[in-house]
Amino acid sequence: MVKSSNQGYPRLGEKREWKFLLEHLWSHKIDEAEFTAQTKALRLANLKKQQTAGVDLIPVADYSNYDHVLDTAVAFGAVPQRFGKFTEKLSLADYYSVARGTKDAVAAEMTKWFNTNYHYIVPELDHVQFKLLDNRWLTYYNEAKAALGIDGKPVILGPVSFLKLSKVNDEYVRGELLAQLLDELLPLYVQIFHELAAAGAKWIQLDEPTLVTTDKAELDLYRHALEVLHEAAPEVNVLVQTYFASLDYYTEIVNLPAEGFGLDFVHDHGENLQALQAHGFPETKVLAAGIVDGRNIWRSDLTAKQTLISQLREKVASAQLWLQPSNSLLHVPITTANEHKLDPVIKNGLAFADQKLAEIVTLTKAANGADVTADLQASQAALDQLNHSEHRNNPEVAQAVKAILAAPTERHSAYPERVKAQKVLHLPLLPTTTIGSFPQSAEVRSHRKAWRKGDLSTADYQAFLDQEAKRWLKIQEDLDIDVLVHGEFERTDMVEYFGQKLKGFTTTQNGWVQSYGSRGVKPPVVFGDVQWTEPITVRDTVFAQEQTDRLVKGMLTSAVTIINWSFVRDDLAKNLVADQIGLALRHEVQALEDAGIKIIQVDEPALREGLPLKPRYRADYLANAVKAFKITTTGVKDETQIHTHMCYSDFEDILPAISALDADVISIESSRSHGESIKAFEQTKYDKQIGLGVYDIHSPRVPSVEEIEQNIDRALQVIDVHQFWINPDCGLKTRKEPETIAALRNMVQARNQVCAKLGVTE
Repeated sequence: MVKSSNQGYPRLGEKREWKFLLEHLWSHKIDEAEFTAQTKALRLANLKKQQTAGVDLIPVADYSNYDHVLDTAVAFGAVPQRFGKFTEKLSLADYYSVARGTKDAVAAEMTKWFNTNYHYIVPELDHVQFKLLDNRWLTYYNEAKAALGIDGKPVILGPVSFLKLSKVNDEYVRGELLAQLLDELLPLYVQIFHELAAAGAKWIQLDEPTLVTTDKAELDLYRHALEVLHEAAPEVNVLVQTYFASLDYYTEIVNLPAEGFGLDFVHDHGENLQALQAHGFPETKVLAAGIVDGRNIWRSDLTAKQTLISQLREKVASAQLWLQPSNSLLHVPITTANEHKLDPVIKNGLAFADQKLAEIVTLTKAANGADVTADLQASQAALDQLNHSEHRNNPEVAQAVKAILAAPTERHSAYPERVKAQKVLHLPLLPTTTIGSFPQSAEVRSHRKAWRKGDLSTADYQAFLDQEAKRWLKIQEDLDIDVLVHGEFERTDMVEYFGQKLKGFTTTQNGWVQSYGSRGVKPPVVFGDVQWTEPITVRDTVFAQEQTDRLVKGMLTSAVTIINWSFVRDDLAKNLVADQIGLALRHEVQALEDAGIKIIQVDEPALREGLPLKPRYRADYLANAVKAFKITTTGVKDETQIHTHMCYSDFEDILPAISALDADVISIESSRSHGESIKAFEQTKYDKQIGLGVYDIHSPRVPSVEEIEQNIDRALQVIDVHQFWINPDCGLKTRKEPETIAALRNMVQARNQVCAKLGVTE
């Protein structure tokens, strides 16, 4: 019989219960005992839902108190020395210190999980001696078995992927060091497998996502690890799970010593299927086929999925086939059941985590001969209604995009001429600014909530927003920041806000997904053709500019970031959707310039994260990203300064594309990666202006003046002083007001001290 499987379930809770538990613990509103009890109840409820849905192979230990990579690191005693030495399981306080930092210790680095919007904590393995401090996988396996009778499938990040996602001396682990650390780490995995086998576990899901990006020379490391584990616990079946892309070395990988392999048949560009058809599949092994999209929210075309299943069964016996989502459902919301305000045509076209599992169970039943005709017909009818609706067939949008693509999308003059024209802005040397948002205080959130509930009039809400903007403009002036922002208090999220204003978008009530830690985002839904209908940011930006003699930036989110941080219709290529969004935003940029705004920031923080995992697809992705950005930004005058912002390091391989965006100023996250992104500018000279973030905003700690000054000095070793801007790493929305003001005060003082050393008095 074909079986149904799941790789992982969302942590947040249907209404973000998990998030609030974390934050209540941090703010001492609940104690550790209550936190532990309530998170256990939530965890068991999630398992019960999967059990009730009829999923055959249910994941356990996919739960986390913050991040699954951090869980793995602290379980193995891989804790940076600045947080202390540990000989037993970390307390929750110590665990969260690593994730969030302390007054005296910088938080561990955080970066994107492959090409998703999920962030993981990067393990730091300097001077680490591995020791198993916590077999969390055994704990959660036993919990599910005792409480619900679930003989679960423990999920553990594989040893090679764990090491390759880690750093030593600020460099990702590779080469001889990787082999050395693997031999040191494997005894801990052996102990975990022994204990799980003794407890009765039949299958262990060993996540090795780096198999989709590995080179051939490293395959021996995966083989070695699997051989050691098989010899240690031969009674346990190991499923080696991959996702997000295809296997480049298909035959070598599926013949590694494991009892099963999980392959992604959604995000593989058809390559895994081609390899399967060309080379077959080992007869004695399980194929866990990821056939339902675990990264987007649209209903599956179940007829097309049945065709795919038929193709798989030509090469794989039914008893060896599992059907599952393409990856962990961590990346999608939990259920559409709580979406009461959506257009029924749109809602019926959606499938969140629970609905995806229902699709898997339905497809599994059909594969085993059950009559699911009614389910198939209902699903197809919902898809047809959405695809044939006017939402997705707007001729006006199609014609407008065709026209803009036929016209040149370049600035009027090259950068050297523009920078001369922009002298009218009268900016000082090493100008200071922030990235855009300021703290969303409890007062801001309460006013927004009251307005949404109808308890506060629109006029009164706008008056409050104006007052908050004026207050923060005064704070910025008092701090002596050069280029100001209005604070974005009207925006819950930098992408969702635009999704609420552009035609072709909608937003959900409870479509939350985890971004990092307790940070949840509610991505907008691009369901139809995208169109600008009226100014979005002009009123608030102009109001802010009227309050000050200093320059105020207009703040927009660019097309590719909106694409990467939204759930995008899957009936149209993403680059075509990006062109539509780019054109809509072009109208907004023009409206800001017409209103007298002289600096306009069009953010692309997610450009790097969306880079395809396979190098062969990157050139097209970057070319399309540059095209969409230029559609938005190239209609302005030379003296209008265009800024953009990007998050996270490892920019070396895309610096040509960053330059091709032709933004006058770019700001890039730098501090949390310990200045690593500066290395990119040692190797490649950048010819425009740049701000490398001089302090980390993801941690509540306030950096010292000396620390920020050192970061500036380091950057100025490779970047000309006339090109450099001083700014935080990212927006300050998630920070508290006192720490924000203190950090910005230190940032300005550090700039002033650097200027004094340079002999600059003004």
